[in-house]
Amino acid sequence: MDFIDSMISERLGDLSFFNTTTRLYKFEKLKKITKDAQLKNPGIKLINLGVGEPDRIANDKVIDVLCKESYKNENRFYADNGILEFQEAACRFMKNVYDIDNLTCDNIMHGIGSKSILAMIPIGFINPGDVCLMTVPGYPIMGTYSKFLGGEVYNLPLCEKNNFFPDLENIPQDILTRAKLLYINYPNNPTGQTATKEYYEYLISFCKKNKIFIISDMAYGALTYNDYKPLSILSIPGAMDVAMEIHSLSKSFNMTGFRMAFVVGSTKSIKLYSTIKGHTDSGQFIPIQKAAAFALDNYKELIEENIKRYSRRFNLLVDVLKNIGFKVNKPDAGFYLYVPIPKGAGDIIFHNSEEAFAYILEHAMISTVPWDDCGSYLRFSVTYEALTQQDEIELMDEIFNRLNSLNLIF
Repeated sequence: MDFIDSMISERLGDLSFFNTTTRLYKFEKLKKITKDAQLKNPGIKLINLGVGEPDRIANDKVIDVLCKESYKNENRFYADNGILEFQEAACRFMKNVYDIDNLTCDNIMHGIGSKSILAMIPIGFINPGDVCLMTVPGYPIMGTYSKFLGGEVYNLPLCEKNNFFPDLENIPQDILTRAKLLYINYPNNPTGQTATKEYYEYLISFCKKNKIFIISDMAYGALTYNDYKPLSILSIPGAMDVAMEIHSLSKSFNMTGFRMAFVVGSTKSIKLYSTIKGHTDSGQFIPIQKAAAFALDNYKELIEENIKRYSRRFNLLVDVLKNIGFKVNKPDAGFYLYVPIPKGAGDIIFHNSEEAFAYILEHAMISTVPWDDCGSYLRFSVTYEALTQQDEIELMDEIFNRLNSLNLIF
């Protein structure tokens, strides 16, 4: 054991966590496999249906605000816990999109992306031995930081038999007694499931009864289709007592690299978060906050542009996959299709999603994302690269031809 190994805090657990040669983050591993496939097939263009980010840059008007505000001398200072202009815009956004009244700036606090917010929240709640309930598959950050703090993570699989909602009723009593936080993400990545008012009512009742605080991750909240109306848990009576909600500008507004998000909650929960934040960062660059405020106030134009494109692409991709034999339907929100894997191809049997992913990648040069947390699924994204509608149609034809040539068995 070298000097650094001997100094690492015990609460971080197995030291192999830091050995990147033996422990690869899932998406690092997938990128490596994809890169290797490209090297083996230099003459075939990769079709990347595994991308988890928007395919376009932010709207010109948003970028213009960012540029204009960046030249102002008064915007060069630390933002600390944010600017009033962004908080007020966030309040209006919550009213306009989710019909939530009576929010003030005391209910809103910005963050340098959802990831940093999710990393900070456990600091305010988790003691050693406390449990953080995490849905899987899902975004692991809040659980990871709960472990860093000496807490435990209890995974709640999102299974098709439960309509991709966590089974809360069968949580062991010992876990339930120690549970402090519950992470949920609807519209969900990767399953595409959306929440209902009735589900949120049940969730609030369950968590009040068991003294569990809900963290609702709404990264895809405003990207909705099929007449599904965006729904926030905070629109349900009593939610503010037991829940905080995180909204991101990355997915809906094509502002991934801007690192801009905000959290909504009771004045006390926001004060708790802001206290932690104040000791953690110095706030996002003020011109970025001003550009984000502009985006929130012009959400109809900016988000609708994405909704139309993604909805059209969903229709095209669903038709292709159905014609191949996949069991798939257009989701009500987000930009992912979550489909059961084929049984195999020819004489080859797929035992899990990683095998299906690797086979399709190697033989068709189509990249997806495999998930084996509860059943075996592949995630297809509609954020692929295509400049025009004609490009989209031609790409779909190519995807059909490549997949059809594999003789997949369902």
